[in-house]
Parts: sequence; C-alpha cells; structure tokens
Amino acid sequence: MTHNISNSGPKIALFEPDIPQNTAAIIRTCACLGAKLEIIEPCGFLLNDKRFKRVVMDYMDEKEIKFYKSSDDFLKSKKNQRIVLMTTKATISYSNFSFDGNDTILFGRESSGVPENIHKIIKNKLKIPMRNNKRSLNIASSVSIILAECLKQNKLI
Repeated sequence: MTHNISNSGPKIALFEPDIPQNTAAIIRTCACLGAKLEIIEPCGFLLNDKRFKRVVMDYMDEKEIKFYKSSDDFLKSKKNQRIVLMTTKATISYSNFSFDGNDTILFGRESSGVPENIHKIIKNKLKIPMRNNKRSLNIASSVSIILAECLKQNKLI
C-alpha cells in the first residue's frame, strides 16, 4: 500500500547519507508510514547503485523526496520550522520529548554524524538510550523508532 505524502506531517532529513542500503530502507519506512524524506547532499553513493536499488525496490518516487544541495540550503529553508537532531551526543532521551507533528527530524551521516556547526545551531537534540554503553543503532532502525514515536504522539497512526 502506498500513501501520498503531503507537505504537512513529520519529515525525516538525512545529512549526507553514505550507505545506500540504509537510505533505501529509510525511503521504504517513510513511504509506508507517510513521512516526507529530505536528503542533504552530497550523498556518498548514486541513486542507481545496485545495493540501493535492491533494498528500495519500487518504494522510491524521487518526486516525493526533497533534495538540498547543502546544509546551508537545508537550514535556510527551515528557518521558521523546528528541527530535532538525533545524536548520540545528546543528553535527552526521545521518550522524554514532545514531538510536533510537523517536526523535521535530522539524522547525521552514518560514518560521522553532523558537523559541529550544525550541532551548535540546532536547539533540540535527542538520543535513543543504549544499554551497556553501546555506541549506536543502525540509522534505519533509529529512524523507525523515532518516526513511530512522533506519529504516535501526534495521533497520526
């Protein structure tokens, strides 16, 4: 089943993604749950990469994905909108945060997160608590957890 994605509702933003299979899995998650996907370029792969195509299958509609040429373009377009940064460096758990149904939830690059200048700009920073000081979940798993929580809190599922 597919959904038409409107401009309202939660948005998942990926900062310079570098693993094609993860991005493809996130595209499928957003398509299935009705969230808009935004990608801040450059990507570390081409959209015709066979690893990407194998996972994304027929869930990708480029018209439903907003691409930004740079983080500056992304931040300018979000000037009057709330951005929530998911980061292992945060002190607040996502479960202690009230998501808005129109939040843009930003996830960093798998290999390096987001640069320090973006950390400094974004006020709302959250983490997914880990047991036994584990470092992090796979980004596609993290997107699923956070998107489901945002949709649940806003009664969008």
